[in-house]
Amino acid sequence: MNWILLIIAGCCETGFAFCLGKMREVEGAAWYWWCAAFVLFLFVSMALLAKSIQTIPIGTAYPVWTGIGAVGTVVVGIFYFHEPATFWRLFFCTTLIASVVGLKMVN
Repeated sequence: MNWILLIIAGCCETGFAFCLGKMREVEGAAWYWWCAAFVLFLFVSMALLAKSIQTIPIGTAYPVWTGIGAVGTVVVGIFYFHEPATFWRLFFCTTLIASVVGLKMVN
């Protein structure tokens, strides 16, 4: 169950990074709404990470959490913010995913 919470926490990390990107694009009241969403995603992500480390070693949970968030943020950047999908960005995302899977396998 804690692995599921960890995956959700990583997705929430992607969510708060997306909100940061949207905050960069808007002004006024919309900025505050995206800021509120950022804080909500941040809180949920941290709470789920804290819950998941009750049974998953921190040396495994934290890299998995950041890996999910990092890859998710790159994907969001490519599809929603029109960032480049270069060979090297995709290559290093692939190696990051392989590393996260490797950590899960050895745990």
